[in-house]
Amino acid sequence: MTFLSNKTALITGATKGMGAAIAEKLAQNGYNLLLCARDTEALNRIKHQLEQTYPAIYVTTYPVDFSQQQQVHDLAEQAAAQKDAIDILINNVGIYRPVSILDETAEDYEAQMQVNYYTAYRLCQTIGRVMRKNRSGHIFNISSIASRSPVAAAGTYTVTKYAIRGLTQVLRDELRPYGVRVTEIIPGSTLTSSWEGTPIPADRFVLPEDIAQAILTCLRVSEGANVDELVVTPRNGNI
Repeated sequence: MTFLSNKTALITGATKGMGAAIAEKLAQNGYNLLLCARDTEALNRIKHQLEQTYPAIYVTTYPVDFSQQQQVHDLAEQAAAQKDAIDILINNVGIYRPVSILDETAEDYEAQMQVNYYTAYRLCQTIGRVMRKNRSGHIFNISSIASRSPVAAAGTYTVTKYAIRGLTQVLRDELRPYGVRVTEIIPGSTLTSSWEGTPIPADRFVLPEDIAQAILTCLRVSEGANVDELVVTPRNGNI
């Protein structure tokens, strides 16, 4: 039986990997969802699936190409203005380019900065203002273990994750007086599409479902607690 939370979560990159797993876990626990991704057909499929499986919740979709700054701006403004406030913001969307800073192209740099950092920044700023006004809410920024252990072979990716770490820490201090929680989720090697085709066994990875469970756990702490950051790495070490 679904427990109704009466809360709404916005999830970016919601149609696959960690985003899809988070959507499933929150739907299972009675959260209404605003799912955002580039693929309209995939959004429609996951909306249908979740509403059929969990008929007590509602799922809204918003197609957005996160590489396009104006589309991110429009998403932020519409999400902030909707009648039912966003209670939980989960900045999950990201791209990974395995290229060093010295060898990357301008497009490599700009795409990763736009998708991995600017998207989270813009949504945090716009929706964070509403949460501050309402004196309620929880922001999750999903970074990477690369924000603690730099990966030279993925230079700008690493830089964006360090930026997410800083953004999260600043927002936490800024929003703490207003009762808004801010959490950084720090996954190690996670079995998502970035590892598609790998011969490495699945039990060497963190699974997307592990990250979804971590977020649910953070949402269930007592009123006086905030999980500042949560690191989830493979039991046998990162790959």
